[in-house]
Amino acid sequence: MTEHYLSRLPQFFLTPGGACPYLPGKVERKVFARLMGPHAGSLNDALTHSGFRRSQMIAYRPACDGCTACVSVRVIVNEFIPDRTMRRMDRLNSDLIRTVVPPEATREQFTLLQRYLASRHSGGGMSDMGLFDYVAMVEETPIDTILVEYRLRDSDGRAGPLIACALTDVLQDGLSMVYSFFDPDMALRSLGTYMILDHVRAARSKRLSYVYLGYWVRGSRKMDYKSRFRPLEVLGSSGWQRLSQEATYEHSTPPAVPPIVLSPSR
Repeated sequence: MTEHYLSRLPQFFLTPGGACPYLPGKVERKVFARLMGPHAGSLNDALTHSGFRRSQMIAYRPACDGCTACVSVRVIVNEFIPDRTMRRMDRLNSDLIRTVVPPEATREQFTLLQRYLASRHSGGGMSDMGLFDYVAMVEETPIDTILVEYRLRDSDGRAGPLIACALTDVLQDGLSMVYSFFDPDMALRSLGTYMILDHVRAARSKRLSYVYLGYWVRGSRKMDYKSRFRPLEVLGSSGWQRLSQEATYEHSTPPAVPPIVLSPSR
């Protein structure tokens, strides 16, 4: 095995323990790897399939002692059929203008994010995020990343104020919703649900198989909404499995990180 090949293999690191942001009394630890070089896209795809999430130049996965509550989930795009409530949310937001833009942070986005965090995640790990932190979150990406902006349509039919935004990675087999936020004063629009529905449509139009939603944390009310997007696959010890209609998924240890096979850069 050559030194050049070894230099392409990822190195994994373990964080020290900290308070879990989702389950009181639990200790959170993560395993992570850096995404660098010409094969960062292929590495990120492989790690996403193993339950990792991307944050800037890092791919991470929970590695908590004695707890497997965080389960990676993805929507099966071609089989997904919105329920009655979701169809109503679609109609309610039919006046929005959707625009895909490069991953470049703006003050308008950051102002919306601040309002969202103050209302929905006050005191959370991101609540003290500054403008430069937001710029890094959006722009420090080694892979194919987009921002999807959602704006109200003004009286002349043009794009008006920004009310929702999604930072999204484009993978070989799907779209991964890295982070999304919206106007907290427009709760009746259910913009979080609407953005997922919109990403499912976008993935279908691109002939992609999945929309990755990150972690579903059983026992956390903040994360329960993800289980509504059926059919849903969850990552367990035997790989990706379809979640039953009864939503009785027993937590199991996620699979070990498989040998990473790096395909040519896209």
